Order: sequence, then C-alpha cells, then structure tokens
Amino acid sequence: MSLARLRLFQLVSPALPVGAFSYSEGLEVLMQAGDLPDAASVRHWLEAELARGALAIEAASLGQLMDALARWRETPDGPACQEALERDGWLLAQREAAEVRAQQRQMGRSLLQLLADLGLPLPGDGSQRLAWPGAWAWAGLALEVPPQEVVEAYLFGWVATQLSAAVRLVPLGPTEAQRLQLALAPTIAARAAELVVADPEALWNGGVGAGLAQLGHAELYSRLFRS
Repeated sequence: MSLARLRLFQLVSPALPVGAFSYSEGLEVLMQAGDLPDAASVRHWLEAELARGALAIEAASLGQLMDALARWRETPDGPACQEALERDGWLLAQREAAEVRAQQRQMGRSLLQLLADLGLPLPGDGSQRLAWPGAWAWAGLALEVPPQEVVEAYLFGWVATQLSAAVRLVPLGPTEAQRLQLALAPTIAARAAELVVADPEALWNGGVGAGLAQLGHAELYSRLFRS
C-alpha cells in the first residue's frame, strides 16, 4: 500500500479533530420535517447532493486549488496565493446559510492548525486562512495525495459525516448506515472521476432543498447540531 494512501486514510478518519461530527448541513431540519423517515430517503438525499449539490462544485475545484497552492508553495510572494484565496472564497459564497459558512471556516481553520502542528503549515507567514475546501486541498497537496484520490476522499468523507448525523437523527442504525456507505461507493468513485476533470464554473448547484434546509436550521426550537 502506498504511503499517500495511508495518509489519505488519516484525512477521512473519524478521529480527525476538525469538529465535523457537530454539523448536519440541514439534515436535522429535514428530519424534523419528516422528509427523511428511513434509509431509502436518506440514500436518495445523499445521491441527489452528490449529483447536483454545492458539494460537487467544491469537489471539482479541488484540483485547481491544489495547483494554485503548489505554485504558492514554490513562490510564496507570487500571485498564486491570491488565486487560491479567491477560489476558496468563491466556493464559500456558494453556501447560502451563515451556519454552513461558519462551519466551512471553522473546519478549515481546524484542519490548517492540525497540519501546521504536524509540520505542514501554509506557505509564507501562515496568516492566510482557507475554508474547508481550500484546507482540504492543502492537506492533499502537503500529504502528496493524487488529485483524484483527494476528490474521492472529499466525497467519501462528506457522505460518512452525513450518515453519522443520520444515525443520531433518523431511525437508522449503524449497520444500516454502513450498508448505505458501501452501496454508495460506486457512485462516489464514478462522480469523483467526473469531477476531477470538470470545470467547476461550468457546473450548477441544484441543491435548492439543501440550501433551504440549511437556512432553516437557525430557526429550529431545539437542535443537536450546529448547522
């Protein structure tokens, strides 16, 4: 097994200290509304987001982010720094809900801090901050993971986090969640192969339901999650 693959496993580990377990990205709203009553509905939701949600635009941008970050690493004072920050900011603007934007920033900060603690800081003075997609791209680059595997892991990690939330929200046991993760593996692999060569600016976000659910989370009377 390659060293890069082992490093990739570390990135998708539930032990990665970035706080992903505390977010549902609107799943909690859908559950309380009765829109996700069972495993079949959860699977349909995950497949829809993989196909046409903001997640796909983020995943398609990872290669461009890695390229800009690689040039930034080579020339810390060059224009690639601004290019990476602008691309990351463009992705953050795709997220309508303030809670999800805060999530992306917090997880990005946590991952960058972890990488710095592991001896893999951002180039330059390290004061620049990236949200989650940019931080993930930097992690892939710093750990020498190929772009397609970075995209696969990004999609896999998102599905795993959503299923973790679903276990706590839906009548969905951990075995059923693992069954869904296994069933979605071919979809994740196929979607990653498409997105790694896609132009993110040519894609469109059809996740209107996700956006509305995420916006509605702040108005919930009681909640378990931060988004």
